[in-house]
Amino acid sequence: IRNFVFSRKKEKADEAGERVMDNEDQEKERGITILAKNLAVMRGDYKINIMDTPGHADFGGEVERVLNMCDGVLLVVDSVEGPKPQTRFVLDKALQKGMKAMVVVNKIDRPSARPDYVVDKVFDLFCELGASDEQTDFQVVYASGLQGKAGTEANDLKEDLGPLFDAIIAGIDPPTVEKPEANNLQALISNIDFDSFKGKMGIARISNGSVKAGQAVSLAHPDKAKRTGRINNLFVFDNLGQKEVKEASAGEIIKFSGLDNVEIGDTLITNENGGANAAEPLPPIAVEQPTVRMTLGVNKSPLAGREGKFLTSRMIRDRLFKELDRNVALQVAETDSADRYEVSGRGQLHLTVLIESMRREGFELEVGPPSVIYQTNQDTGDVEEPWESVEVRVPEEYVGGVVDLLNQRKGELTDMGLDEGEGMSIVKYIVPTRGMLGLRSSLLTATRGTAITDSVFDSYRPRIKGDIQGRDKGSLLSFADGVTSTFGLEGAQDRGKMFVTPGEDVYKGMIIGIHQRPGDLEVNVCKTKALTNMRSANKGITVGLSSPIEMTLDACVEYLAVDELLEITPTQFRMAKNPELAGKKKGGKK
Repeated sequence: IRNFVFSRKKEKADEAGERVMDNEDQEKERGITILAKNLAVMRGDYKINIMDTPGHADFGGEVERVLNMCDGVLLVVDSVEGPKPQTRFVLDKALQKGMKAMVVVNKIDRPSARPDYVVDKVFDLFCELGASDEQTDFQVVYASGLQGKAGTEANDLKEDLGPLFDAIIAGIDPPTVEKPEANNLQALISNIDFDSFKGKMGIARISNGSVKAGQAVSLAHPDKAKRTGRINNLFVFDNLGQKEVKEASAGEIIKFSGLDNVEIGDTLITNENGGANAAEPLPPIAVEQPTVRMTLGVNKSPLAGREGKFLTSRMIRDRLFKELDRNVALQVAETDSADRYEVSGRGQLHLTVLIESMRREGFELEVGPPSVIYQTNQDTGDVEEPWESVEVRVPEEYVGGVVDLLNQRKGELTDMGLDEGEGMSIVKYIVPTRGMLGLRSSLLTATRGTAITDSVFDSYRPRIKGDIQGRDKGSLLSFADGVTSTFGLEGAQDRGKMFVTPGEDVYKGMIIGIHQRPGDLEVNVCKTKALTNMRSANKGITVGLSSPIEMTLDACVEYLAVDELLEITPTQFRMAKNPELAGKKKGGKK
């Protein structure tokens, strides 16, 4: 898209950067789409509004609300790997709404590309999801996003993305408008934006009617009281930005200011003449329930308050509830403790992205381990837990280790085979979400970093009795408060792998490494070598220090056991035993 829109305007292409849509810092670092975004492209006399949605099921709330603004979908699949588990999630949502899909086989320039195989797999996926005859008769476009080329044949790509946009115009139906009259205005709010000068802004697609800047309007919702106001500024999307307009009609995607109490799921309707002839509100956006929860609270460790700008429970609470304005799949609840909040989301990644954003903003937090959300089946009365569909691509020699790990996590094997394209084995399992917590790091260890794992929520099933095996090794704990020393770490590294380096502040109960055996062990990493009149402090030191394990936020959250906490500051991740659970072990022993 970048190459197409700006192919004749090099200075604008340079200004746009390498990534037009995935321009958030975390999106660039993780290589995924987190937030849905809009842009508009003119192709002759046609205006094409394009929305980029996340493919990961953890951000399914973004997909569910944005689909309300679409008339069709482009299903982008890799020319080698084909459809992934995440592809199923997004495509299923679109097909349920009766949308037509067009398949784009991307990265067709890869040496091992196999477009015919990929198209067959996509067709099978459509059939599995119960697509109609019209939906399964999809058009295929072959493209190379890196080169900015597309074509209707895999071996005949044009010099730009023109064939892709021509296929959209020909294959995706334009908006259907039943009532174009101004009084019939209906626009479902699907996103919220914030501007330093204009305040809170709503983003919506006009389904019926039209709207003008300065018009008296209402925000209607089936379950809420009507709120009235006037539109101050009215914008439509134009290329990568937006332009201000006086009026917009049905089919346009608009952004407007003037209504500070706008919320996702509201319907914008007219309030001319007191709303006497106003239309009814549209059905609000339906979002699936969260499956994983974590606790976020005030950092209460001995090293708290040294770095962060936002430390108090009030600041944390305000930030979490502000997040609810845009993050429709998130839920925040008060707990028995005044300085701790329960945050629920679609998955561990969904929550860690929020925590990472808060860390970069200057918050200090204390985070508890993730846990799954159970529900009771209304028909049978049984307690059910979420299960996930998992696909692991791994070299053949490591398949045995992957199968052992997934079996230990109470998984059920659904398919296993060899991917002829890249010589990788594919293992497919259904695994309880409980078993998925902390699994990725174990898989990478067992496969020497070669495993590629994709997972997506599958369904709720009866809860498995008993615990699911988690970590098989304990933690190394700091014996006392102090500063780590080279001498202390030399003795401790014989007991396991370390997380810390010399000169770091530690406190009693802080996790400083992984024990090589089950069970926790306290070690004194702050002790220094005693001086005598016989030798100097550094004489006789011949053992070198091993490199510590660098722990990211995701790795720390996966590592946490039930009785452990994660301390997060703008520059540090520290794990420690939960003081409230100190001494409590299985069987009641202390």
